[in-house]
Amino acid sequence: MAIASIDIVCENSKTTLDQWDRKHSWHPFTQMKEYAALPQLHVERGEGCWVWDTEGNRYLDANASIWTNAHGHNDPEINAALKVQIDKIAHSTYLGLSHPLGAALGKKLADMVPGVLSRAIFSDNGSNAVEIALKLSFQYWQLREKPEKRLVVGMQDGYHGDTFGAMAAGDSGGFHGRFDPWLFESRVFSSPACDEVNGQEFSADTEKSLSELKILLETEGTCIAALILEPSIQGPAGMRLQPKGFLKEVEALCRRFEVHLILDEVFVGCGRTGSMLACDTESIEPDFLCLAKGLTAGYLPLAATLTSESVYQAFLGSFESGRGFFHGHTFTGNPLAACVALKSIEKLERLIDSKRLKETIAYFGERFEEAFRGHPNVDEMRQRGLAAAIDLCPGEGREAWPIDERVGMQVCVEARKQGLLLRPLMDSILIVPPLVISSEEIDFLFENLKTALSAVLKKISN
Repeated sequence: MAIASIDIVCENSKTTLDQWDRKHSWHPFTQMKEYAALPQLHVERGEGCWVWDTEGNRYLDANASIWTNAHGHNDPEINAALKVQIDKIAHSTYLGLSHPLGAALGKKLADMVPGVLSRAIFSDNGSNAVEIALKLSFQYWQLREKPEKRLVVGMQDGYHGDTFGAMAAGDSGGFHGRFDPWLFESRVFSSPACDEVNGQEFSADTEKSLSELKILLETEGTCIAALILEPSIQGPAGMRLQPKGFLKEVEALCRRFEVHLILDEVFVGCGRTGSMLACDTESIEPDFLCLAKGLTAGYLPLAATLTSESVYQAFLGSFESGRGFFHGHTFTGNPLAACVALKSIEKLERLIDSKRLKETIAYFGERFEEAFRGHPNVDEMRQRGLAAAIDLCPGEGREAWPIDERVGMQVCVEARKQGLLLRPLMDSILIVPPLVISSEEIDFLFENLKTALSAVLKKISN
């Protein structure tokens, strides 16, 4: 069957769309055998924190479309900016050319990020932003005639993306273990494991983490190029929190042993923790900083890797010197995406300055506590900013559910029936709503998540 236009696609029945999707789509991070057995959901439109499917059903997007939709869907200001730009030019290469929006975004990011980070390399997703930082660090040490500095250090359960460098720098064997034979050598130190809601205090696990890192740098520091971590919250590790002061200690160790510090703010940046950047709260000055997701508020693919003038200067020379950085993509610095990023940052600055975000985070935390603190089937709960997680369990003194029970997935499927979109991480439920979520929508979120959880627990007990 030929498809003539978008209008015709939208007029097709859900049954037809289901058939096309099952026959031709391969969804990321999705077991397609499991997916095919579930009711299909085709999101057709969105407004604010809500999306509607092709059947007219409404859902609260408590996942912010994989943690990106900072301002919600269909934002009038971003829409207007995008419409103006699309009538000028949709794409122009950034390889050897510039455009006004790219230049303006580079300047804006340099003003926004900490310390001496004054140079921006654009890409199109978080994995690539990390890949660029890793490659820049590796090549920098070669250019500085320290080729022995080639190892990367990551944190336990760290996830930085799906490209080969990003996989090697992380510790996400559950996602990427099959690719281990193809990955470059790296090192891992333990997580500080601050698991309480908004936990701030150093624990024995924090001291163990820092001690491991210190020993690692003392023994292998001359061979280590860079250390990479997500500051404040390890999102894909299940919203694992770091205590205040931990990042400052890591920064000091990196400086002492001449190791680049790469901060992966792909998830935590752009307002998610309550400040523009997660590292702002501790005045950290990394060597590289990676942004994506909230940078364009989920509208278009864009990422940025920020670094210093001193790193930039190391790459300058004649063409034949081979000092240039040969990395780039077709859609690097896309004008439409740059336009959206500038407007998104402008809106984020207003949101943070207005104190509304701080108030939203406080209410979100209160309702999260009320909903799940003391729940017999919640083992641990973690929250910082507008990011939270609950770890589900069968109950005190009982073993975990069998992996094939898929309790976390069952809860998320049941939540759809309650008008709520979420994604699990095994038997943990991750909650990451748009930054503009209202108090009433927060109430809806937690009331209906509790209802979904109760329904699944009742089903399991029967």
